[in-house]
Amino acid sequence: MGSSSSPILESQQQRPHRRERAEDQDGHAAAADLVTTTESRSLTRGLAQRHLSMLGIAGSIGTGLFLGLGGAVARGGPLGALLGYFVIGLIVCAVQFALGEVASLLPVTGSFVRHAEFLVDPAWGFAIGWNLVYGNVLSIPSEITAICVLFEYWTEGRISPAVFIVFFVVVTVGVGMALVRVFGEVEFVFAMLKVVLVVFLILLGLVIDLGGIPGTERIGFRYWKSPGPFVEYIATGDWGRFLGFWSVMTGAVFSFAGVESLAMAAAETRNPRKAIPRACKRVFARVVLFYMLAVLVVGMLVASDDPRLDGSGDSVAQSPFVIAASAAGIKAIPSVVNAIVITSAWSASNQSLLAGTRVLYGLALKGQAPKIFLRTTSWGTPYMCVLLFGVFMSLSFMSLSERAINVFWWLVRLTSAGVLVSWSSILVNHIRLRKAMDRQGIAYTRLPWSSWWTVYSSPVALFMCIVILLTGGFSVFTKGNWDAATFVSSYLDIPIVLIAYLAWKFYKKTKIVSLDDVPLDIAFEQAEDAIFEDPEEGKTKGWARAVSWIWD
Repeated sequence: MGSSSSPILESQQQRPHRRERAEDQDGHAAAADLVTTTESRSLTRGLAQRHLSMLGIAGSIGTGLFLGLGGAVARGGPLGALLGYFVIGLIVCAVQFALGEVASLLPVTGSFVRHAEFLVDPAWGFAIGWNLVYGNVLSIPSEITAICVLFEYWTEGRISPAVFIVFFVVVTVGVGMALVRVFGEVEFVFAMLKVVLVVFLILLGLVIDLGGIPGTERIGFRYWKSPGPFVEYIATGDWGRFLGFWSVMTGAVFSFAGVESLAMAAAETRNPRKAIPRACKRVFARVVLFYMLAVLVVGMLVASDDPRLDGSGDSVAQSPFVIAASAAGIKAIPSVVNAIVITSAWSASNQSLLAGTRVLYGLALKGQAPKIFLRTTSWGTPYMCVLLFGVFMSLSFMSLSERAINVFWWLVRLTSAGVLVSWSSILVNHIRLRKAMDRQGIAYTRLPWSSWWTVYSSPVALFMCIVILLTGGFSVFTKGNWDAATFVSSYLDIPIVLIAYLAWKFYKKTKIVSLDDVPLDIAFEQAEDAIFEDPEEGKTKGWARAVSWIWD
């Protein structure tokens, strides 16, 4: 393997004068440490740009697409769901481009968690880091719980979900313990499978909708007329239809969750200054395209009042694609689709495991998590981090005492709140970087990768993230709809982050980083020198070139 040192991180023996200059900045030694501490600790660079792109796709195309879309259409209607996903897609665009700009300058393991220390406040980096660990800890059991929901299509309650939970927990931990290159290749293959499945399902949906299956009639936009493009949720009239549209947001956030984590393994990525921004841009475009087309097709295929979409009544929740294929009389397709959807859910849990364990490792590097989490295998896997996540996978067993679909939506709300906090942090980091550059008279063109419009998109997207976070559990505040589980799952993350921030701030007596004291000169010197940079990856050749558009 090549050198495992991140290009933005230098050992103290290398360029010691830069460390002295950084520590001379008032009270900013902690932030300066971000760009001077070596991370060669045992992590190995086994991930190429194609792995990063496909990791982002693998993380964001999971149960949110294959199962969560049903709930979105049931609550918001076909047009309400489409608009909800479109709004979140715009936010994701702003988040990805903001992340790409900052990560191109500061490609460190832990990504925006470490960026927060450097640009905002070390205590905020601590809070966001643990929030991300918490979010990924919950994301994995949510995917495994969704797998239990999907297996009910075949088992109809005859086999205990515990069997599937144990199997997938063991397999997930096993893959997490593997060499990162093996992990990357496994996720690459499954991400490719997901892309093929999504394209197939979209095309199949269009064929069914247009009456292309023998013995079926053309559906067209029938369900947009009856039951209608919107669903009245909680209230009636226009207000009820608006609330239906707004209720889609939380599920949409969960669906897109994961696209931001592709930069987490910077120290395990070859040529990260170029690979990470490129992956941010490519992944956003492909994921949003897939989701928008999928939402449109699902809204045409299945009526919003179909009880199988959200498991209401006595029905078992099913993927809307499975419902459509069953209605069209295609006997083999539903089982095939369900099987691939299950592998997709498991793949998404793998991605959450990679992101969460690398953040925890980064926290341990900074002394913000127990040093035991720095332990790695001989092949460079932080195995204690993986084992901790394995313990929390036992949350999946909640589905044994509750309906699996209910547990799934609780975990979705918990995860979505954490994702919104993470997105907000990415946007705050970007805003602070731009303001620091303005204060220090540094031209935006010096950034290794930048876009002119992000100076406007980041504040707008930040405002939207905060609004959606604060209104995520709005239904419990309406008359007759109070539900303690919904309230806790929607808002628990907010006090957790605030308490973590204030506790670390008072304990370490940290200060918000002054815009004048952000050591950008050091960061830009390293970015421009790029003395540790790996050579450019060769162009894809042969058969792989025909499909490389997916990740390149």
